[in-house]
Amino acid sequence: MVVSIDKNAGFCWGVVRAIDFAERELQNSSKMYSLGDVIHNASEVNRLAKLGMETISVEHFDKIPAGSKVLIRAHGEPPSTYKKAVDFGIELIDATCPVVTKVQERIKKFVDKNYQVVIFGKKDHAEVLGLRGVTGDKAIVILTLSEALERVNLALPTVLFSQTTMDKETFASIASALKLKVKELVIGTIEDEAVEFHAKDTICGQVSGREKKLREFALSNDVIIFTAGKKSSNGKVLFAIAKEVNPKTFFVESNEEIDFSWFKDAKTVGITGATSTPKWVMEEIKSVIEKKAHP
Repeated sequence: MVVSIDKNAGFCWGVVRAIDFAERELQNSSKMYSLGDVIHNASEVNRLAKLGMETISVEHFDKIPAGSKVLIRAHGEPPSTYKKAVDFGIELIDATCPVVTKVQERIKKFVDKNYQVVIFGKKDHAEVLGLRGVTGDKAIVILTLSEALERVNLALPTVLFSQTTMDKETFASIASALKLKVKELVIGTIEDEAVEFHAKDTICGQVSGREKKLREFALSNDVIIFTAGKKSSNGKVLFAIAKEVNPKTFFVESNEEIDFSWFKDAKTVGITGATSTPKWVMEEIKSVIEKKAHP
């Protein structure tokens, strides 16, 4: 049985950057904090914890000693977090992914123009909490086309953005449906009453670009082991894609969850993961499978 790792899997550059920030700080300090899990992967969070990183929520800022260093992870934070840091005398190490920062800046421009902001994403996802914060928590967060059609008032100037890790197809269908609804509203109105609607595809290119290659990798193997943190939004999306093309795709967070009956009659096994999955976790899973297959 041949076991291989997907060369296109592993940390996206935004996550690599955040981990680099954390490791550099931990080289010079025995203790620092992270606002929430630095990434949605328990194995990597535990590795960094052993180096001195403690995960804490923004609600517990008051429990962090003044002068401490606190990492803002790649997902970003709302403006209120930066204010709390000043209030409590905390030094922030800002590792917000530049892609996310750019989305926040673009949203702010539309907020300043009094646009209704619609975000395609998960309401309580860390990244979306930051985006909501930019709007003063007035954004409409939707997950489905039906939600968009029910909740968005297109009589108002409106702009549609996306959480960076959502799927492009659903975003495109929502944008198209809202544009069609705008056209229907405009019929019969005079030109200067035309409704303003903009759709901004802010899905990360590195995330969306993986879909085609993942399908190819899933099809080229008899069995796929997809490893990611259970909290990973990107992991859930990519796992569903792999499972769609190869029914023998199995989700595990660590090698302890592997069921070796999955490999019965398999000649090739592929290991892949989310943009928050460390390469070392995939290497570990590969080693465990190979040892079992070739004791």
